[in-house]
Formats: sequence, structure tokens, C-alpha cells
Amino acid sequence: MLLREALEGLALRDDGWYVDATYGRGGHSAEILARLGAQGRLLALDKDPEAVADGEERLAGDARFAIRHAGFEDLRDVAAPWLDGRRLDGVLFDLGVSSPQLDRAARGFSFAHDGPLDMRMNTTRGATAAEWLASVSQTELADVLFRYGEEPRARQIAAAVVRRREIAPLATTHELAELVAAHAGRQKGRIHPATRAFQAIRIALNDELGALERALADSLDLLAAGGRLVVISFHSLEDRIVKRFMAREARGDEAYAGLPNIPPHARPRMKLVGRLVRPGDDETIQNPRARSARMRIAEREPFEHAA
Repeated sequence: MLLREALEGLALRDDGWYVDATYGRGGHSAEILARLGAQGRLLALDKDPEAVADGEERLAGDARFAIRHAGFEDLRDVAAPWLDGRRLDGVLFDLGVSSPQLDRAARGFSFAHDGPLDMRMNTTRGATAAEWLASVSQTELADVLFRYGEEPRARQIAAAVVRRREIAPLATTHELAELVAAHAGRQKGRIHPATRAFQAIRIALNDELGALERALADSLDLLAAGGRLVVISFHSLEDRIVKRFMAREARGDEAYAGLPNIPPHARPRMKLVGRLVRPGDDETIQNPRARSARMRIAEREPFEHAA
């Protein structure tokens, strides 16, 4: 999604070193490689073992490419040894769930087809959604549904989940979707009543917002002067985090605002590039999932302006 716009936002250099922090199924990675010269390099990350296997099969024969089984929250630890003292010329984040993850019932991200309640981005570790729902407190579940799903009937749905698990645990996506729909009340718009709940549970289970905050900070520390940070998000909470991070780093320390001599550690570390980018009509017609995509771009300021 936003492929052309993302590549333009990265301002790719022939010999640049880049990170695709969310490989997915390699659409962005393949196009970045196609634009790099012999000295350019690309490191891709993904916490989904299936995505890593795809990258190894499709692109690992290219000596300029490397892929690691890691989430973007591990960006600093994974990229630093690969860089070997260099700095990055660009980092790309394409957040959310990939189409293959949504389309595979076994992953449990969607209720379009019945499947096990998994929802883990990394299927090799952590509790599944079914296991989490079997033990989470009613208060915490209601908070997750309201905070991450903006679900107006969060308390009623949380109470229904707790009552249900006393009889039998929730095990499949259809079971959860039907339970939520029965207690969500009348919903505005055309989305399924369970959409918000599935989104909220997935975000909480994978700590997606906390991981994003850590990864944004790490990416800034790894970028070279003039290096670009490009982030595509699909949820208002994600976009808010990205917007605030970039704006804060572009302002610098507000405590020094208006002073004639601002110390290096308080000066802006980034500058905003362009405005919010949304997909065009042609892309949303071809791919309805692109409707909610938002892209923001920022550039690392020269280091004499930073600590």
C-alpha cells in the first residue's frame, strides 16, 4: 500500500542502507532493492515466521539483502550489528496486519472465516488470544476494548466474555464474533459489530503501540543526517503516536523556545517532510483495505543540531 509514495518518501540513494521494519510479503522490500545499486543494502524485519520464510525464498539470493526474524521493537539490537558502525539512510514502517495474515483463517486475525483464536504476530511465542481471554480480568478486558477499539459497549462485552468462559472457553473466531455481536448493541456504519473488539484484542496481545513507540525512538537514533523515517499506519491510535513523535522531535525541547542560544541537546532532531499522505482513489478501488492508510515522513536533522 502507498508503494510509490513510500519509495518517494524514502528518497532512496543508490548506495544507501535501509531497513524495511515490516517485511510482510516483501512488496516494499522488492521495490527498494530494485532501486539500489551494488553498494546499497537492505535489512528486513518481521516477527511472523511465515513472512521471514517468504523473504528467504524470494530475496535472500540477493547479496544486498538480509532478513531477520524480529519485530520492529528489536530494531536497535538487530540493525546495529548489521550496520557495523554505519548509520541508516532510511527506515520504513508499514504497520498493522498483512493481507496474508488476515486471509489465513488459522492465524485468527479475522472472523471472515472461522479459525482458532490465535492473533499472535509471532506464532513462536506468547499467549494466544484464546489463552489471554481465558484468564484476563473483566476490568482489564473492558479497558482494552475501550482504549484500543474505542468500543462504546466495552463493559458489557467484557462481562459477557467472563460469563461465557465460566461455561466453556472461547476457542474460535466465530465464537468470539458472535458473542460480541450479541452484546455490542446497534452499531453505526457498515462494519461488523466485532471489528473493534478484534482490533483491540490484537493490539493488546501483541503490544503493538508500545512496540511502535520504542521502535520510533530507536529508528531516530540509527538514522544518518538526512536519513528518512517513513511510517504507514492504519489505525488512529498508531497515527497519533507517529504524528506526536515526529512533531515533538521537529520542535525540540519547548522549555528553550524563544531563547537566542539553544543547547545542542534541546534542538530539533527531525524536520517534517510534506503533509499527511493518503492513498488515491485508484488504489482504494483496487484494494479496499487501503482506505484507512496514512503515511507520514520525517528527516533526520544534521548531528550538529543534536546531542
